[in-house]
Amino acid sequence: MNPLDRDPRGAPQGAAIVGDVDGSNAAGPGPFVMAADTLEGNPVIGPAGEDLGTIDHIMLDVQGGRVAYAVLSFGGFLGIGEKLFAVPWSALTLDTRRKCFVLGVDKEKLKAAPGFDKDHWPAMADPQWATSIHQYYGTSPYWKEDSYDPWA
Repeated sequence: MNPLDRDPRGAPQGAAIVGDVDGSNAAGPGPFVMAADTLEGNPVIGPAGEDLGTIDHIMLDVQGGRVAYAVLSFGGFLGIGEKLFAVPWSALTLDTRRKCFVLGVDKEKLKAAPGFDKDHWPAMADPQWATSIHQYYGTSPYWKEDSYDPWA
């Protein structure tokens, strides 16, 4: 299986997972079910391995019961001057071996992406904004995916 394909259970809207996913660590959480705060602060790299920043927040679609976005923090120093990017959750691949996320865009495409600062967040529930973000990263909007039953 190509490591950037969807997760082996066929989840259409989630982040892909590569690395140790054979179930040999069934005694504890992860990598299929994890606490969100364990993922915040994880590095994000591009396809060539370049540093793209870190996961700052994980945003939930509360009504839909899904992870909607990871907010990626890039640049700045000690939180000053950093730019934030809402990245569709499905645009990320969790690499359990390297303990990071892989985003399928290079640094230049990320720099050109619609971003915001910590004091001026976009209206993430606005369908027009959300659709444009998914289009930018080449992902299907999570709210349009077929329902997913992890036990099917």
